[in-house]
Amino acid sequence: MAMAVAHHQHRESSSGSSINKHLNDAGKYVRYTSEQVEALERVYAECPKPSSLRRQQLIRDCPILSNIEPKQIKVWFQNRRCREKQRKESSRLQTVNRKLSAMNKLLMEENDRLQKQVSQLVCENGYMRQQLHTAPATDASCDSVVTTPQHSLRDANNPAGLLSIAEETLAEFLSKATGTAVDWVQMPGMKPGPDSVGIFAISQSCSGVAARACGLVSLEPTKIAEILKDRPSWFRDCRSLEVFTMFPAGNGGTIELIYTQTYAPTTLAPARDFWTLRYTTSLDNGSFVVCERSLSGSGAGPNAASAAQFVRAEMLPSGYLIRPCEGGGSIIHIVDHLNLEAWSVPEVLRPLYESSKVVAQKRTIAALRYIRQIAQETSGEVVYSLGRQPAVLRTFSQRLIRGFNDAVNGFNDDGWSLINCDGAEDVILAVNSTKNLTTTNPANSFAFLGGILCAKASMLLQNVSPAVLVRFLREHRSEWADFNVDAYSAASLKSGSYAYPGLRPTRFTGGQIIMPLGHTIEHEELLEVVRLEGHSLSQEEAFASRDIHLLQICSGVDENAVGACSELVFAPIDEMFPDDAPLLPSGFRIIPLESKTSDSKDALATHRTLDLTSSLEVGSTTNHNAGDLSSFHNTRSVLTIAFQFPFETSLQDNVASMARQYVRSVITSVQRVAMAISPSGLSPSVGPKLSPGSPEALTLANWICQSYSYHLGAELLQPDSLGGDSMLKHLWHHQDAILCCSLKSLPVFIFANQAGLDMLETTLVALQDISLDKIFDESGRKTLCADFAKLMQQGFAYLPAGICMSTMGRHVSYEQAIGWKVISGEDNSVHCLAFSFVNWSFV
Repeated sequence: MAMAVAHHQHRESSSGSSINKHLNDAGKYVRYTSEQVEALERVYAECPKPSSLRRQQLIRDCPILSNIEPKQIKVWFQNRRCREKQRKESSRLQTVNRKLSAMNKLLMEENDRLQKQVSQLVCENGYMRQQLHTAPATDASCDSVVTTPQHSLRDANNPAGLLSIAEETLAEFLSKATGTAVDWVQMPGMKPGPDSVGIFAISQSCSGVAARACGLVSLEPTKIAEILKDRPSWFRDCRSLEVFTMFPAGNGGTIELIYTQTYAPTTLAPARDFWTLRYTTSLDNGSFVVCERSLSGSGAGPNAASAAQFVRAEMLPSGYLIRPCEGGGSIIHIVDHLNLEAWSVPEVLRPLYESSKVVAQKRTIAALRYIRQIAQETSGEVVYSLGRQPAVLRTFSQRLIRGFNDAVNGFNDDGWSLINCDGAEDVILAVNSTKNLTTTNPANSFAFLGGILCAKASMLLQNVSPAVLVRFLREHRSEWADFNVDAYSAASLKSGSYAYPGLRPTRFTGGQIIMPLGHTIEHEELLEVVRLEGHSLSQEEAFASRDIHLLQICSGVDENAVGACSELVFAPIDEMFPDDAPLLPSGFRIIPLESKTSDSKDALATHRTLDLTSSLEVGSTTNHNAGDLSSFHNTRSVLTIAFQFPFETSLQDNVASMARQYVRSVITSVQRVAMAISPSGLSPSVGPKLSPGSPEALTLANWICQSYSYHLGAELLQPDSLGGDSMLKHLWHHQDAILCCSLKSLPVFIFANQAGLDMLETTLVALQDISLDKIFDESGRKTLCADFAKLMQQGFAYLPAGICMSTMGRHVSYEQAIGWKVISGEDNSVHCLAFSFVNWSFV
């Protein structure tokens, strides 16, 4: 028994020593000195995951680490990476938690405000019922009207009078920002949440038009106030803001008298100016306030010379309430309340000046988005391409829009003057011989230009989505542009020489390559460089590139952005454009006017395509498609076009003639495209004709499916696809790209379903300019030629996997392609060829 116990104890002792040895060898805790940690941290900063050789080299190079085993060094780096990962995740979760807490606080405050508004409405309703019951003949109105006393400059001749007006403005502004002074209703299409920009509301039943926004911004209150007070930097419609005088106020605040000029959005209306008092102060709870209101009087401010071209508008108490958040950042409340004097514009444009949605989109939402953009750029979250800093690219965007606004408005004090137009005056011509295109770099200076000529026009568009039209103009430039005119402008700005009318002959392929530069945080605005490919036709420059480069900004391509203005503005630039490159912007602006159905959230189209087949779904008699048609029924928008051309004084008349003719041709092209993508005028019982001489869409869809079944012995669509428009709808939404081409000597496409248009990145309007051979690479063309005879002989053919090309120059891979003859149901003749590309994707 004693021997057994001794043996057992010996085994335990051996086992314990083995475990201790293992722990000491592989997992024992090592205490590092501060010098050792510093040396390891230096290596970690350069290489967080060093190789075995690097760790051994580290021990050799650092004598202070000689007593540490390589395995322990490896463990230290593993632990260090783990701690870094935990630190980042903890920081991220803390940021999310602060954001959610602040958003929760904001939503609770909004809920309290809405509860007060409900209580107030219930009381008003009860009072009205009592009045109607006791005195039914009396005329009572339940409209909530915000009245604003008029304060003139004569009443503000002393600081005490100004302070009285400022305090009154502050009280009225706060009652709008956090109270029920205005009946706010949620803006359609804007849903609050932690991932949204904020909470947006518009006015209902109040004098003027008003909009309100609440949101979270990761900047300090004073920084936000500084940015927002510099209105021309973020409000694209602001031409100038001049502080006429400034007085100190209590709490370290200031009172300013300000004169502001804003651009007119179209050529059909005068611009607006404001004469306002701005009060900046801090509240007892640590909040920061900037509030502003109009002053009556005849004062025109420092820029009195140009005031004759403006209509004086009124700003009711508006401003910014900025509250600091725990842990950093701010909650911001924005209110814009205006009376834009709609009487001074044509009746068709008055909805733009009477709509709080337009005010919200132009000013309120733009301010909050700009602040958030600055915050993300400051934190390093925004990454831009081509090595350009975010602030530089933002400046380019502002310069493009400001240059376009200058061209549209043509203010006299900027040097613009009208020149004689023909009797019709459909195109307005203005000339500016003092336009300053000089830059800080003399090499980029174009002060020797004879002048700038602008051709501009505005027109009414019916039943067309501005977002769809702008997307089409962006993606299919060859449908409306004359590249030789672009080449003229680019060459004139680049070299200072004027080749018109003897411009060197150039052949443009019609292709364009769009290279993204940057975008805003919600992708509502895109900045990009466009390269138009061209080659010289002269023998001495046969191989010289004649590419044109344009700096372009595109905005308002989201159809669900209520009240948004859609723009495509571009300017020729040098291939390696410097940060101070001179810009001469031209482009399009499409502003939707209010429609009877636009106030209905359900009437908003949830999805629209860039082509004629967007009308296919309204052809259905089902209820859910009825809203798609009604949302575009009787909708109107204003299109403004402005193109600028440099010229030599001796060539002014020639350039004027060319500019007028060119803009007229652009107008004709845009009207043709607008009619093509408009759903109006289409019979609800049959689809549209795809091209002149082609069958209706319903008929062609039927032929495609029947021919597929006849030749391949299988069904192209699911059995639940019945006939008629249901078959067309299923074909349109089929996951494979289905395209039809003609039987001409050079087959061109006549139809494609949604997947086919997505694959080629085109539209039905532009599809008919694409030939079958253009979409294949060299290998694909050889395969097609080899199997084409087989296709024509037996009626179908299977093509192996391959690569094809979209119209935007992107490569598309597919697992298999199937081709078959489409047989006409009328005389059993072959109408066209159909191809199905299976499991395609962009490479």
